Amino acid sequence: MSSPQHTVLQEVFGYEQFRGPQEAIIEHVVDGGDALVLMPTGGGKSLCYQVPAIVRQQSGRGVAIVVSPLIALMHDQVGALHEAGVSAAFLNSSLDYAAAQDVERRLQTGDITLRYVAPERLNTPRFLGLLDDLYQQQSLSLFAIDEAHCVSQWGHDFRPEYRALSVLHERYAGVPRIALTATADDLTRADIIERLQLGGARLFISSFDRPNIRYRIEEKKVATTQLLRFIQHEHAGDAGVVYCQSRKRVEELAATLVGAGINALPYHAGLPQDVRQQNQNRFLREEGVVMVATIAFGMGIDKPDVRFVAHVDMPKNIEGYYQETGRAGRDGLAADAWMAYGLNDVVNQRRMIDESPATEEFKAALRGKLDALLGLAEAIDCRRVRLLAYFGEASTPCGNCDNCLSPPAVWDATDCARKLLSTIYRVHAASGIGFGTGHIMDILRGQKTEKVEQYAHDQLSTFGIGAEFTEAQLRSVLRQLLATGAVGLTKVHLDNGHSFDTLCLSEGSRSVLRGEVAVQLRASVAAPADRKRKKRSPAGTLPPAAAALDQDAQVRFINLKAWRAEVAREHGRPAYQSFHDATLAAIAQQCPRTLGELHGISGMGAKKLEAYGAEVLRVCAGWQFHS
Repeated sequence: MSSPQHTVLQEVFGYEQFRGPQEAIIEHVVDGGDALVLMPTGGGKSLCYQVPAIVRQQSGRGVAIVVSPLIALMHDQVGALHEAGVSAAFLNSSLDYAAAQDVERRLQTGDITLRYVAPERLNTPRFLGLLDDLYQQQSLSLFAIDEAHCVSQWGHDFRPEYRALSVLHERYAGVPRIALTATADDLTRADIIERLQLGGARLFISSFDRPNIRYRIEEKKVATTQLLRFIQHEHAGDAGVVYCQSRKRVEELAATLVGAGINALPYHAGLPQDVRQQNQNRFLREEGVVMVATIAFGMGIDKPDVRFVAHVDMPKNIEGYYQETGRAGRDGLAADAWMAYGLNDVVNQRRMIDESPATEEFKAALRGKLDALLGLAEAIDCRRVRLLAYFGEASTPCGNCDNCLSPPAVWDATDCARKLLSTIYRVHAASGIGFGTGHIMDILRGQKTEKVEQYAHDQLSTFGIGAEFTEAQLRSVLRQLLATGAVGLTKVHLDNGHSFDTLCLSEGSRSVLRGEVAVQLRASVAAPADRKRKKRSPAGTLPPAAAALDQDAQVRFINLKAWRAEVAREHGRPAYQSFHDATLAAIAQQCPRTLGELHGISGMGAKKLEAYGAEVLRVCAGWQFHS
């Protein structure tokens, strides 16, 4: 006999089976237990609270409250639930007074299964009063706290408002809580448990592996040129996200991509709200849009067909990198995570940490996280093994990252590292002050620049002893030394108010100077060889979901996509909320002739079958759609 949760999964969402730990999580929450769920992006986290919410409401337990940090995420999830025939609503600043009043009325009358709310609103006296009434009526089925890493100061998206969510445990005893995040190291995980008072919660940790994502990291030379080559040669016409560190860089790069014929849009917190919303809507609803953005964009964006995520600047830590790259390939199909990084990235990130007003303990933790990311970038072994190891997960070489596919040349940089450290020491001993990377490299390579001669640094014993090393090699060694803490940075302040970073020795320098630590580095390469261009279908760019279809099925797929696009335009929502590409591909392949044959296809729930079934069958039968 099928369980209530299986029935909901099949009839509402159109899936035959749960994935991974979904079934165990859902059963636990349905039975009233608390849970902390760590599951990768695209792993099906939403179902872990949506299914229990529906099951518990059907058994008379009332409404589920979902705490979500972003308006875009609320809109996206509520829209998808409506498509599946589930009563859901959000309460946020996008609603006018009358609409908000209507949502509150429906909440009180039990007309809503899931109610989405921002943490700021949840903690208002008015909303807590509504929850108090529901609690007294035993009409609160569960609390779901999405993006739970936002509660932790160690997380990459810390939001102080999340701290106040401890009120859910204190005020509404007995109502099950499920906290969910796509990434959390041990430090962040412990903080979530403490802050949300989830000490008695069952912990569910899924594999962090996203095997469909190919991780690729290359040394930054001319980042814009490298990015253009990557997009044009490998992802022409694909949807993607490009992350930059600054707002200015976002706008400049978006303009450059547009000039190169790429459909690109900018997104950062400095743009007017209406522009941000318009650009986000275009990204979600149109095909082949590349969003160039700061980290202000992305959390909660559930666009399944993003084929690449690129970083032209190095993120702050592995959690951020993992979360951002996880926005690619959410449909389970092949996707790329590409990053260019350089010495300046490392210097800038360390400077921001050093100059922050945080405690030394906090700064040390941030430096450790940055060092872990740099270690991933400099790695000569499997990227995926390194990435998963950071989250405490053992794995074997993936055979799909850049290092596995093209093992890098490696050189022993121990001698070079010792010469660099010796030069830093002797320069400081001779002049009483520190100098920057360029000057240190000039001395080591024997370059008689005006500055070198001004300070008589051409008289040092280390002058010219590293003439055999290229500038690229020296920069690579310095990145590694900065990453491991074998080189430090000292801020020098000038009378005119300007300041700059200089290199200095640290506690970690001693072991390298003594030769106790070997420095093995990947050979510096200006840029990887161009990969072969992907073959494109003469019928247009077909997504990976349709790549294996025969010619007739491809025609059906194209017609189904055209029909889906028109439905999306009529209803003013993203096309994927109706059907993912994978569902359309399965329909195209099977070419169903009856509603019964259509019912068994993954992603075709009862509500969608009722709403769209006849239309889908007509398209499959050869009805030509014209937009």
